[in-house]
Amino acid sequence: MAGYKETPRQKMIGMMYLVLTALLALNVSVEILNAFLVVNTSIETTNKTFAGKIDWTLSKFKQQFAMNAAKVGPFWEKAQKASKYSDDMVKYLNSIKLQTIIRSEKVDSVNAVKEHYFVEYRPHPNGKDSIPSMTLLLRSVSTKDKYDETTHYFIGDSQDGSAGKSRELKNKIIQYKKDMLALVDPRAVDNFKASLDVDGPFYDASGAKQPWEMHNFYHTILAADVTILNKIINEIQSLEFDVLNHLFASVKADDFTFDAITARVVPQTRYVFQGEDYEAEVFVAAYDTKTAPEVYILEGADTITDANIKAAKAIEGVNGLVNLKIPAGSEGIKKYAGVIMIKDPAGNTNRHYFKDEYVVAKPSLTVSATKMNVFYIGVDNPVSISVPGVPTEKVKPSISIGTLKRDGSGKDWIVNVPKEGQGRKTTINVSAGDGAKSKSMGGVEFRVKQVPNPIAYVGNVAEGQIARDILMVSPIIPRMPADFDFELSFTINSFNFVSTQSGDLFTEPIKGNQFNERVKKFIRTAKSGQKIWIEEISAKGPDGNRKLSTVSIQIR
Repeated sequence: MAGYKETPRQKMIGMMYLVLTALLALNVSVEILNAFLVVNTSIETTNKTFAGKIDWTLSKFKQQFAMNAAKVGPFWEKAQKASKYSDDMVKYLNSIKLQTIIRSEKVDSVNAVKEHYFVEYRPHPNGKDSIPSMTLLLRSVSTKDKYDETTHYFIGDSQDGSAGKSRELKNKIIQYKKDMLALVDPRAVDNFKASLDVDGPFYDASGAKQPWEMHNFYHTILAADVTILNKIINEIQSLEFDVLNHLFASVKADDFTFDAITARVVPQTRYVFQGEDYEAEVFVAAYDTKTAPEVYILEGADTITDANIKAAKAIEGVNGLVNLKIPAGSEGIKKYAGVIMIKDPAGNTNRHYFKDEYVVAKPSLTVSATKMNVFYIGVDNPVSISVPGVPTEKVKPSISIGTLKRDGSGKDWIVNVPKEGQGRKTTINVSAGDGAKSKSMGGVEFRVKQVPNPIAYVGNVAEGQIARDILMVSPIIPRMPADFDFELSFTINSFNFVSTQSGDLFTEPIKGNQFNERVKKFIRTAKSGQKIWIEEISAKGPDGNRKLSTVSIQIR
């Protein structure tokens, strides 16, 4: 096949497959046929490796397309078609594998097969959702040495397999191969014709010719059927790999016209701190590793001309790649212009211009409390921490007093401070970067305070007049001040009900937040205008017990 040479491992798998096929034709014992399990495992492992190579080739193809869409576009379009045709075929073969197990094991559903007989059944490792990764635990299949159900599935009631699934599979292979060869340069088609042979000739054990369907699926045990299907997947991936490499190789650097090429600048970051370096890669969109371009850059310029090129700085390029490094000095938006000089196949020097800009800033830090400018003891204090120009995952904060952790969204932080921090200050220090490259961005101080006391209410009244019937049924309720934004709850432990009766002081200590019968009787017989005080109110909050202010009310 063009562009691909079989590895020793693949040659070994092919030889083992031929030997085992011959053994199967001779009706060798089930113990020997179990060797198919070993071959099947090897083929599945190879298929996974192939999938990774195909994905790598596609990613390189896509990169070339991004750099020069006009030149690479026609080949990239064909590569995408090749990938789609192959994805569809692998998906189809995987569905046949599932149906083969279902029929042989006589299970009820596809999900049952996935759950009991497959180690993996997940998206393809290269991210293509249409192709699942299927690793069959073939040794756990009880009917792996049976062929009745699978033969009927693949051959049907026919002498040549035309009434079974194998004929449909054969036709799809023929169409797939036709579609793939249509993508190849006609001059190279012969290099691919040997792939996925369904024409033969094929022979049975007696030497008589037989159709592809009968040769592969007539009276073959389940273990052999699965191995054959995985081998076809291997051949499909091999053809896809070869076609992709053929298309990729068709994009030749020595064929391009220089006026169609543009220079590419890829900076590592456009936001640089004082004292650091601005770094970028400059690419030439030509597939020629022997090219050593001359590159000149001029800081502060919009373009390079014959008049200012003498002031430009020369940068050495290797294999078409230039590593650009500019020291970051003063703050502000910085720009530069450049030119890439490269020789074409005729020896003429061509110029390709580029320009870019970046930002230089002092190291700065933004830390803001989400709800207020202090941290409260005993509650989750939400905090936003960011460094301009630095990705969130590279911002590393720490706190001097308390703990700091991510919130549920993963975007902000939660600060918790202990009682010991009351009246003191805690500092959030932040560094940005990874490991040895981390840079301190400074710190911000916060005051540590106790949560304010709640205000006790009776029937929605903290002070003033209240109707008798409302007072009778209302509990003592603690509420946080209106300007306190945290959602906190306190519970009343106890209080004293205090009033006067016939000139004497009436006092009743109460546990909890409800009036007892003695107090209710007092309220029922009290006159309008009677003054009442709720004193010694004890409430429990997140940081312990609090003594609340007295509630002064008057019966209306």
